[in-house]
Amino acid sequence: MSGSVQVQAPSMPRWRQFYALTKPRVVQLIVFCAIVGMLLAVPGLPSRDEWQTMLAASLGIWLVAAAAAAFNCLVEQHIDARMKRTAWRPTARGELSRTQSLVFSALLCAAGGLLLLLFVNALTLWLTLATFVGYAVVYTVYLKPTTPQNIVIGGASGAMPPVLGWAAMRGELGAEPWLMCLIIFLWTPPHFWALALYRAEEYAKSGLPMLPVTHGNAFTRLQVLLYCWVLLAATLLPYLIGMSGLLYLVAALALGLRFCWMGWRLYKAYSDAYARRTFWFSIWYLAALFAALLVDHYAAPFLY
Repeated sequence: MSGSVQVQAPSMPRWRQFYALTKPRVVQLIVFCAIVGMLLAVPGLPSRDEWQTMLAASLGIWLVAAAAAAFNCLVEQHIDARMKRTAWRPTARGELSRTQSLVFSALLCAAGGLLLLLFVNALTLWLTLATFVGYAVVYTVYLKPTTPQNIVIGGASGAMPPVLGWAAMRGELGAEPWLMCLIIFLWTPPHFWALALYRAEEYAKSGLPMLPVTHGNAFTRLQVLLYCWVLLAATLLPYLIGMSGLLYLVAALALGLRFCWMGWRLYKAYSDAYARRTFWFSIWYLAALFAALLVDHYAAPFLY
């Protein structure tokens, strides 16, 4: 394969090859955010029936998200083979054929969709399928290879998990899930561009028009810093509309100011090591922020 990165690693068992296609760490964060949306949609502790709905919704969302990840690996097979970060994937190494990957993705999507239709509700099914199309087709096939704003526009589909979770429990949508969606949408650019900064050479070799490749390192660092501040402002909205209380507000301020400080340091004194550190912090940031929403939700009757 021309221009591919040679990764010397033992071949994985077949089941692990298919499992790797699902991008487990990414899907875990997606399902976690969806579960937070489910729990926030229910006043107090869920009932037995609500726990069952949550279980079915979590599994259905996991399956469809895993299907989207597998389809992404299929479409980006040759791109992945040219990047050290992704050259280990079974599709990039040619260990799984395109037919195997496509059938696997289709089966996961069909199973997840059926589960959502039979045991959750039609609204969650259609929103989840729309998210699949947004990520697997619109973002992967059209946006990612054509525009440096790919991650900004495509981030809309990746921001949907709390909306899916809320819809699963309520069967309708309000302002609260869309606020959570907005937070993830604004979090995505600084998170992904921190990665793209220290992987810029790989993205250049792959031919993808990522922002550091098309607009340079300094411009991208400025965008990361600006998005960190806009994100901080957005994370205050749940408190301002009465969705959460002081416990969440303190956590949002502490996490957000830390993220902004890291964005400032990255802007003023760039290094690949600090960009990598910022990227990993951003993952913990989102998990901690949504955990704070959840803790505040259950602590509210005792604190406020």
